[in-house]
Amino acid sequence: MAEPSLPSLLERRLVIVTGKGGTGKTTVTAALGLAAARHGRRVLVAEVGRDEELPGLFGIAAPAGGMQGTPVHPGVTAMRIDPYAALAEYLGLQIGLRGLVERVLRNPGFHQLMDASPGWRDLITLGKVWHLEQMREPDGRPRFDLLVVDAPATGHGLTFLDVPRVVVSAVRAGPLRRHAGLVEAMIADAEQTLLLPVALAEELPARETAELVARARERTGITVDRVVVNAVARSPFPPGLEDLDRRLARLPRDAALPGLPPAPVLAACTAHLRQRFALNRDYLAEISHETGLPLVVLPLLPGGVEGTAALDRLGAALLEAPRNLPE
Repeated sequence: MAEPSLPSLLERRLVIVTGKGGTGKTTVTAALGLAAARHGRRVLVAEVGRDEELPGLFGIAAPAGGMQGTPVHPGVTAMRIDPYAALAEYLGLQIGLRGLVERVLRNPGFHQLMDASPGWRDLITLGKVWHLEQMREPDGRPRFDLLVVDAPATGHGLTFLDVPRVVVSAVRAGPLRRHAGLVEAMIADAEQTLLLPVALAEELPARETAELVARARERTGITVDRVVVNAVARSPFPPGLEDLDRRLARLPRDAALPGLPPAPVLAACTAHLRQRFALNRDYLAEISHETGLPLVVLPLLPGGVEGTAALDRLGAALLEAPRNLPE
């Protein structure tokens, strides 16, 4: 059953995508960005990991570096937020000595010191996201109508989002507290910001997604109103042949099937398809029950995600109304 009260993802300003590694969250980020651009939005898709993967999903070789952003499709700009580059930019704005700041940041000893300091990368990365969200054109319009952030995987995702609150609680005054407060307010803006978990309809991703949603509700002020379940197998048999695997299993082992593999092979393959479909159906129900949230179900693409045509299929599904599974 559709849930008409939920706003479309296109009504948000910031969507933060997370999920267990391997669930396809980077692909979901790209698909949502492309879908938004197809609807006339100016979109920034940003990733925070060490590797730059988003341009490749649009069929473009990854750029050499920098945080100016790379146009990857009409209306879509891709960017990898490098925390050291973001820190240099922030300190340069604060103290006005960009050249000195960059020399200090290139120092290996400084890198070792900063790498041993937990949380700063998350805070400065989110600060850059806030800065991008605030950017305006000369006529006052936002530079980007929608920002989609490919956030760290589930294990790190909530720590990533919780750092501004921790800083606000620990630091009483000064620029750091003020800027952390601005980032915290952006994350907690229920109308503009959404956390979008991505799962697979399998045991470990289903369990981690339920834990993620529960912890997000307890620890952060970010809104979570749906779960994306990726790569879900569709019913393998056409109407009227729902028991095709069983029919094939009853055929004689030496049955003549011109142009087809032997009957036992076909029976085994179709039984596997049924089992995969049943597994996905059961874990869809578990994710829905354990999180209490409606689901956005993305189809399994047998050919994988190659180019914008595949992203368009996923993007169309992402924009469908989330559905509640029957109890």
